[in-house]
Amino acid sequence: MRIHCKVVVIAVCFGVFLLLYFLGGNAADDPLLKEVGEEPEEDSSSSQSPSQLEHNVVAKFPRKSPAGVGVRPEEPLKGRKQGRPISRGASVNAKSKPRSNVARPVTRRTKAEDVMHLAVVACGNRLNETLTMVKSALLFSLKKIKFHIFAEDPLALQFKERLNQWPRSVAAKFQYRIYSISFSVGNADEWKKLFKPCAAQRLFLPVILKDVDSLLYVDTDVLFLRPMDDIWNLLKSFNRTQLAAMAPEHEVPKIGWYSRFARHPFYGVTGVNSGVMLMNLTRIRSTLFKNSMIPTGLSWEDLLHPLYQKYKNHITWGDQDLLNIIFHYNPERLFIFPCQWNYRPDHCMYGSNCKGAEEEGVSILHGNRGVYHDDKQPAFKVVYDAIHNFPFEDNMFQSLFYPIQTKFLETVNTLCGRIPQVFLKQIEKTMRKVFEDKVVRHVRPHK
Repeated sequence: MRIHCKVVVIAVCFGVFLLLYFLGGNAADDPLLKEVGEEPEEDSSSSQSPSQLEHNVVAKFPRKSPAGVGVRPEEPLKGRKQGRPISRGASVNAKSKPRSNVARPVTRRTKAEDVMHLAVVACGNRLNETLTMVKSALLFSLKKIKFHIFAEDPLALQFKERLNQWPRSVAAKFQYRIYSISFSVGNADEWKKLFKPCAAQRLFLPVILKDVDSLLYVDTDVLFLRPMDDIWNLLKSFNRTQLAAMAPEHEVPKIGWYSRFARHPFYGVTGVNSGVMLMNLTRIRSTLFKNSMIPTGLSWEDLLHPLYQKYKNHITWGDQDLLNIIFHYNPERLFIFPCQWNYRPDHCMYGSNCKGAEEEGVSILHGNRGVYHDDKQPAFKVVYDAIHNFPFEDNMFQSLFYPIQTKFLETVNTLCGRIPQVFLKQIEKTMRKVFEDKVVRHVRPHK
């Protein structure tokens, strides 16, 4: 009996010991959990640069949004400055401030050279068109992309809402930042109305994006039919003096607009089109540009307003004309890439005149003249509708390429649909490469 009593006492004591051990361990763990879950206050953060602040935000663990996407909604950051939207009564001339911090938090650091930067300016009814452009860039690109979206106040919240609804697998491939429309010199209202609404904003990208080294700017009506990585790699082809790259406005001088109608200086024989523009912003900011106003050079920011004042009664295409004037006087600063990187209706509606697209297919489709939204050039509309309607994570051949191929049969009797391989060759090649990267290379041979 005594032996049984001793066993019971020992068991009770051991149980009490275990209970005290676990209680003590949990109490010790609570502060650590609290430390991971909260952001520490930083007294010195006000002296950090915007890029440092952005890195601090990215390094934190993301919280799930109510929609279930792995995105942390915009919240006030303790001890940090954050961009605020411009109120209706505020001046548009104020320096541009980001509307949102990095929207795609990541848990590991990404090297600067592993991220490509793409800028777009959206005003008016360009929301869906811009999102389709962003979608096309993400479908095929290999590196991560950071989008710099310049938008009017009413569009800003719509962009944020729509982008945050995209699947996690897509969200992991990009970050974005939304900026107010702003102009650092001259009359803001005058700049805003130059040519198309807000189009002149692109001229001020080197001034606003001071922490960005290189950038690809595209119009909202642009579609990528191959990885953005490929045009980004053209930066390596710049020589020591070149700081920007564009495609010619036309391939045939006899039917080119600038060669027939321009009342101002322009680049080369046919001028250049600025709908797709690759830029080394660091070089642009550090260069003095030759001009026709003063014998000495002017910096980019100092050049813009006097140049506009001199030529404003002679230009038709707004900011594109100003860029043509700048590079007319500084031709050594410009790298010219071939027409398949900025393929427009002009390349097919007067007969096929882009040899590069005939040989390699279209790399970037530029649907200017509103051809995505009317029936004037249905070949362009077919491609736009297919990408716009494609559900993320569906099979690309079944839900993207085959619809384009099938619908294209209905356009073969139109001006731009007569040569289907121009539109289909590159996108088919790109999809095969995506398929090989995702499937074939991940299949291990059986031993």
